[in-house]
Amino acid sequence: MHTANTKPNGSLYAQRAQYYDPENAFLFEWSPVPRRQFLAERDQAMDPATGTSEIPLDSSDALVLDYPATTPMILCRYLRLAFGAPLETMYKASGEIYYVMSGTGESINGDDRITWGEGDLFCFPGGCTTQHAAAGDDALIFAITNEPQLSFERLEPPKPSQAILQTVHFPAEETARRFEAVFARPKSGVESGRALLFSTAAVGECTNLLPTINVAINTLEPGGDQRPHRHNGVAVTLALKGEAVHSMIEDERVDWSLGAAQITPPAELHAHHNRGSDRMVSLVVQDEGLHYYTRTPGFSWD
Repeated sequence: MHTANTKPNGSLYAQRAQYYDPENAFLFEWSPVPRRQFLAERDQAMDPATGTSEIPLDSSDALVLDYPATTPMILCRYLRLAFGAPLETMYKASGEIYYVMSGTGESINGDDRITWGEGDLFCFPGGCTTQHAAAGDDALIFAITNEPQLSFERLEPPKPSQAILQTVHFPAEETARRFEAVFARPKSGVESGRALLFSTAAVGECTNLLPTINVAINTLEPGGDQRPHRHNGVAVTLALKGEAVHSMIEDERVDWSLGAAQITPPAELHAHHNRGSDRMVSLVVQDEGLHYYTRTPGFSWD
């Protein structure tokens, strides 16, 4: 591929111009999304000595980006909250998604206040100050934003009144109640998992939380095997419950570690397998919402 710039004596605007004449423009590739398990970050987040901290799950080294990113569109963090030491954050994102791994507490964003406990999921619009505080004992939260998406195009978050994602709370008790119907459902040949997706009316029928990001709780019964499949959305999977669980991603086995998150790269054939005696439970974060919108989900069983 050749490039050529306009002669230096052209106008300032013409000097910025670049021209490419590749034989095949589709041969361009960004650095691939890595298969990665964030064990060190998990250990730091679960260590009481860490204190109140943000621990990002950063793959920018592998993605060759100059801003933090777990995947090209998603940035995840552990938020460890020591009792008596609140955490104040401000994320350049269009929305903030939080899953409570342990503990109880309260989070405040503008005029909105949510009291939360283990297993709750809640969201705020992005771009504003959010204050998190544990109540009684330390707490651990898994935080999700689309900061890399905005960083990619150097965009600013929308004003809270214009944000698609408004403050919403999904209590653990209601999630458990909704799963009763999921577990009672007969198995079928089209089932990719026994899961519950979280959404709001603001995004219509596309089952996302943010326009580009969907979040779900996925499960797998003891002895169960998920049917191998692939899709164009990347997945960040946080192991919440279960022992002797592993994934096969193409030909690589990845053994799960409780409390740790792992990346399944886009378009790679994968399946989860539960060899333990308890039901597997995981939090799954995907940018499949982007592919729903561009009509490129890429789902298949092979």
